[in-house]
Amino acid sequence: MVLPESFYKNRKLENLVENQTSYTLNNAALHIFETHQQAERVLLQFDQPVLASMLKGKKIMHLREQQSFDFLPGESLILPSNELMCIDFPEARDQNPTKCLAMAISEEKIRKVLGRMNELMPKTDNREWQLIDYNFHFTNDIGIYQILQRLIFLFTENHPSKDLFVDNMLDELVIRILQTNSRKIYNEKSFELSSSNRLAYVVAYIRENLHKSISVEELSQKACMSESNFYRVFKNELGISPTDFINNERIKLAVSLLQNPKKTIKEVYLECGFESRSYFNRVFKARKSVSPGEFQAKTTGMA
Repeated sequence: MVLPESFYKNRKLENLVENQTSYTLNNAALHIFETHQQAERVLLQFDQPVLASMLKGKKIMHLREQQSFDFLPGESLILPSNELMCIDFPEARDQNPTKCLAMAISEEKIRKVLGRMNELMPKTDNREWQLIDYNFHFTNDIGIYQILQRLIFLFTENHPSKDLFVDNMLDELVIRILQTNSRKIYNEKSFELSSSNRLAYVVAYIRENLHKSISVEELSQKACMSESNFYRVFKNELGISPTDFINNERIKLAVSLLQNPKKTIKEVYLECGFESRSYFNRVFKARKSVSPGEFQAKTTGMA
């Protein structure tokens, strides 16, 4: 549901639940957060645009005017400066902490990259590249994943030229995010649905039951609509068919699960609700341009 203003007020932490390590350079700052115990409504805010990326565990994110959502390993979120995040940590433990990075990037740096992109690599439709869509939640492709791993190394390395190294990597990161943003499979209108909207209930049901078989007929019944009317309303509201939405959500979950080298491909596709490996492979490759096995090998160092 979309949270009221009162949800964010009068929030006080009884204990220190997050360990934060920060590294600051000319155009960016890297913050690594480790959370060692369950907590709710932890507030976090940055004074620059930020890329948040989950490394381990699970968060539940509450952003103003949006549906709450699970934030899983392999996913990233772009937020504007001064955006207030309200975060739950339902699975954090001493022996199994939740781990996340936040990369704050100066707006001047982003504008310079945009200027170079518009000068050297204009869009095919002649429109200019614009600032990143904020509150853009996406799954990392292999290119973005590897850049983030490299940036973690560079920020923590004691090298006299690391400002220059990081600056170059930030150029590539911003370009890749802008390109990812411009070819989104669908607009995340699902986060903007009001809690009273019948589709909000359906979207929440899908996300909570990805491991099960889900049919359009079942969803239309839950929305109290005919199957044809449900299909039309869903596509008009969210810009995507119910089946494609379900598959996109399943692939998001698969991306997270595949980053565990102990998970077999069979375990992953069954946990994501796919009935066969061949169909899982086909859907995954259509969205990620690599097979699940290749993705797992590249993101876990098993290649």
